[in-house]
Amino acid sequence: MVIESRSRIVKHLVNRLRDTSVDAAVFRGLLRECARMLLVEAVDTLPVAEKRIDTWQGGFTGEFIDEGNIVCVAILRAALPMQEGVMAALDGVEGGFLAMKRDEESFKSRLYYDRIPDIEDKTVILVDPMVATGGSLHDALTLLRQRAPARIVSLNVIGAKEGVERIERAFPDVDVHIAQIDPKLNKDAYIVPGLGDAGDRAYNTV
Repeated sequence: MVIESRSRIVKHLVNRLRDTSVDAAVFRGLLRECARMLLVEAVDTLPVAEKRIDTWQGGFTGEFIDEGNIVCVAILRAALPMQEGVMAALDGVEGGFLAMKRDEESFKSRLYYDRIPDIEDKTVILVDPMVATGGSLHDALTLLRQRAPARIVSLNVIGAKEGVERIERAFPDVDVHIAQIDPKLNKDAYIVPGLGDAGDRAYNTV
């Protein structure tokens, strides 16, 4: 299921990300904040468990998000600030990394780095700012599904309508929480209006 955010704050963050005058440090901060906001919207999909803690008035048993059964996987490199945002809110989750590079002629992705802990029977939060053709996200979801997680939740900032629809058709069991769905791709398979290359903008890569 694809859930596009209706939050005015989230839309505000997206529009700030579009602004070319925003520098790299601010851009990374906006991605972190956007990830936290999307995490709040996705919270009902996360596992919970009762836990007993000590408080200033003695013992207390309450419901907590079961961080030990969650892995947050980032698609390098643009998703690193988003992963930081998620792991700042849920500091007990494990982190995983996938590196994929898009071929600018075929627009297909190529996996060249895979560092993911055991995700069997766990909830995976997959973060990636952009869903253009959906190729990288499709390949990442295919790889993750083969490792038997209990559930996969995808947090994304901007997607083109056709890329998002491709993911929805291929992975109807994955909840995709996305800040903004833009109308189309251009001839170079970039999102329009989009925000440019998120990785380049986040890390001052010319």
